[in-house]
Amino acid sequence: MSAHVLAIDEGTTQATVVVVDEEGEIVTSRSCELHPSYPRPGWVEQDPLEIWNAVAGLLPEVLADARLVASDIAALGITNQRETTVLWERATGRPVHPAIVWQDRRSAELCRELRAEGREEEVGAHTGLVLDPYFSATKIAWLLEADPELRRRCARGEICFGTVDSWLIWKLTEGAAHVTEATNASRTLLMDLATRDYREELLEIFHIDRSMLPEIRPSGSRFGSVSPALGAIGGIEIAGVLGDQQSALFAQGCHRPGQAKNTYGTGSFVLGHTGTEPLVDRGRLLATVALGRDDGADYALEGSIFATGSAVQWLRDGLGIIAHASETEVLARSLSGNDDVWFVPALAGLGAPYWDPEARGTLLGLTRATTRAHVVRAVLESIAWRTRDVLEEMAALGRPVSELRVDGGAAANAWLMQFQADAIGVPVDVSAIPEMTSLGAAFLAGMTTGVWSGQEEIGRLRKSGRRFEPKWSTSQRDDLYQRWGEAVERSRAWVHST
Repeated sequence: MSAHVLAIDEGTTQATVVVVDEEGEIVTSRSCELHPSYPRPGWVEQDPLEIWNAVAGLLPEVLADARLVASDIAALGITNQRETTVLWERATGRPVHPAIVWQDRRSAELCRELRAEGREEEVGAHTGLVLDPYFSATKIAWLLEADPELRRRCARGEICFGTVDSWLIWKLTEGAAHVTEATNASRTLLMDLATRDYREELLEIFHIDRSMLPEIRPSGSRFGSVSPALGAIGGIEIAGVLGDQQSALFAQGCHRPGQAKNTYGTGSFVLGHTGTEPLVDRGRLLATVALGRDDGADYALEGSIFATGSAVQWLRDGLGIIAHASETEVLARSLSGNDDVWFVPALAGLGAPYWDPEARGTLLGLTRATTRAHVVRAVLESIAWRTRDVLEEMAALGRPVSELRVDGGAAANAWLMQFQADAIGVPVDVSAIPEMTSLGAAFLAGMTTGVWSGQEEIGRLRKSGRRFEPKWSTSQRDDLYQRWGEAVERSRAWVHST
């Protein structure tokens, strides 16, 4: 049997396809940039067909690069940006609206109304989530409220909803499978964490018809085969699907309670494995499915941080003060301290543990001596402090982290990783392979089809790259964190006081 596995990693700003061999190494990969649009302040959209065309183009190219054909591939895995919402026609497969991206805040008013009705506790008890525009159900509800004809079409069974995994599987199978899996479904605000099925009361709260929803399956399932009409990739079996952050958790070997990872991508997402039962007490974090299995599930606590790579991208594209992300490390090292310049990265509101969609990005402490190096350093520091915000909440829930495994683009920044270790007071272990999100989907698909025997073997495939030990004293760490908290309150007070 072939020991090669394909994986699609469909992110917010980039689609990637990789080929992985039985040693867990990436043989080859190809990527394509995606182009989210920002039609209004707080709105973020993508073209679902751009997403599909990027993936459909990369798949045969990466096979050709690896000198493989479809029959050489044991399975295809998919990992994806999670809460992004796609609606399409069941009969034609045509999208009926641009995809509403997870960062989009247009449903903030709906969330306020539901909180005022006293719905947040009920929703949270069943889903492990909070009432926030981040999640899919609020986006679907906004679309149906904005377009009554679309609501009527949904009631007639003409419209399909899916997160990006569902959309890609539908396109790959040419409409033969309208499915999702438990980690993505756990991000919709519609799935009961305990039963891993849609809950009728939640559908009623958001006025969503069950007929438009994909079937929920375990994460390692036989989801269908790629249609022969797609040529070189036809016949490959789709056998593992995970939301991007759960995929990284899986690849990082965090399969037991207490193990945690952070992935620095467009945003940052800290996940800590919590075992096989959903948490009742989750504080201001999210309880989510880490892996859906035939006989149950693994669960995790998650802290979602909305702006990490996107904040660095803003330095480059919005302000024009850097030409490339790699410049940030040199600029940060050029300073001996931050000179009390702080940046709060609330460019799309603040996620965990604040859940404040109205907070705004804030740059504080400027003087005539402030340079672009100060601004860049403040942005990098904010990434580390936002991570500490989440870890502080985990510790308060009795789930402290003794090591943080990390991956993603910013993990290549050695200055930031040392600052991260100093800020949180525990070692930071950087994966030798940055593409852990891609690997997680490949590992799960391969495990489902017998390339790898199980989670123990998957854990052994993970390779450590570089480890950063904390150097600051406790008082130094805590004094700076207190100052960070004051900056956060300024970012929140700006809107709430007007």
